[in-house]
Amino acid sequence: MNPRRSVTQARPRRAQTAFISVAWVAFAALALTGCAPEPASDPAPTSSPASTTSAPAPTTPAPPSPEELRLARATEIVDAENTAQRAASIMMASTPSADPATVGSFAEVHGLGGFLLMGANVPADAAALSTVTAALSPDPGLPRLIGIDEEGGEVTRLPWDTLPGADTLKFAAPDDVRAAASGRAALLAESGVTVNFGIVADVTGEPNSFIFSRTLGATGDDAAPRVAAAVSGEHGTVLSTLKHFPGHGAAPGDSHSSIPTTDLTRADWMANESVPFAAGIDAGAELLMFGHLSYTAIDAAPASLSTEWHRIAREELGFTGVAVTDDLGMLLNSGDPAYADPATNAVQSVLAGNDLLVLVAGADESTVAASIDGITAAVDAGTLPPERLRDAAIRVTDLRLALAE
Repeated sequence: MNPRRSVTQARPRRAQTAFISVAWVAFAALALTGCAPEPASDPAPTSSPASTTSAPAPTTPAPPSPEELRLARATEIVDAENTAQRAASIMMASTPSADPATVGSFAEVHGLGGFLLMGANVPADAAALSTVTAALSPDPGLPRLIGIDEEGGEVTRLPWDTLPGADTLKFAAPDDVRAAASGRAALLAESGVTVNFGIVADVTGEPNSFIFSRTLGATGDDAAPRVAAAVSGEHGTVLSTLKHFPGHGAAPGDSHSSIPTTDLTRADWMANESVPFAAGIDAGAELLMFGHLSYTAIDAAPASLSTEWHRIAREELGFTGVAVTDDLGMLLNSGDPAYADPATNAVQSVLAGNDLLVLVAGADESTVAASIDGITAAVDAGTLPPERLRDAAIRVTDLRLALAE
């Protein structure tokens, strides 16, 4: 807003018994033919590796960990689903209503794995919001992911959230950032929100940048300890999300209405932009949001649709959680004809390596349905490997089951 082994038992060897049996058979044969020599003296005892090696004690397999049991259950659930159900389970969408019955029906009809709360979904107080979130997640054994963009400051969905945001926290000590994140997470949890898309790991020292007021530092080294502190503050209360990977600060422009682009080199990215993301990953953030940002020196495609950026996140930064897209509706609004089809965007997102797809801006029920149908059709046509969709669905389902523990 981040997942066994078999143990075989050794068997005792029978070499000692076989050695003795063969020796007695040979001795008897020689005696019967009168060719057995009379020993001058008793032979010295002999030994062999077989006669001196004791059998290893049987090993007892270690009981599966809670995480392994949960993953097995997630796999069981996904393997019982058809392709369309798997496609729907990795979608997080929204509909503009604060009526519990309306939002609950929307999520259920589409079989969504998650729901993103926007301003129109948030009523006047925490008690009323709890009613909305309860309607969104009627099954306590497999709750939907209920997300929100609650950064504080400029991006605040809860009218009662008066805790400081990045506009002031970027100048504060990490302990202050941790305290604010902890308090904000508590506000969300008491209303039934489970995923916060609230930790901006982007960096920029340019005050005119679109993202400047939402960052936690001007440089990677400056922001990293605050990003890690924010993850620590949310830990155990809500699921944390780092955004907007690989970093909005280096790519000028607003990704809500364009594809911000930069020619920043890989080395410069590693030295600066990557640092807060690495710190947040190391701190245990469960989700990593991929932005609609084009780093042309690495991949001309937006990071949200880039297999290379997903590889970098997992293989080089060590991220093991749920990869989530920024709102795919923003791609629709970019004006680029390459991203005008919601079904194509959804398929390309999964192919790139995303596990959870967010669809809100400019989207309606038909867009959500088209995205799910597009993924299903791509699997049926063989253009989207079924194992890629299965893997994504297992990751999302595993995260949902973790909320039930």
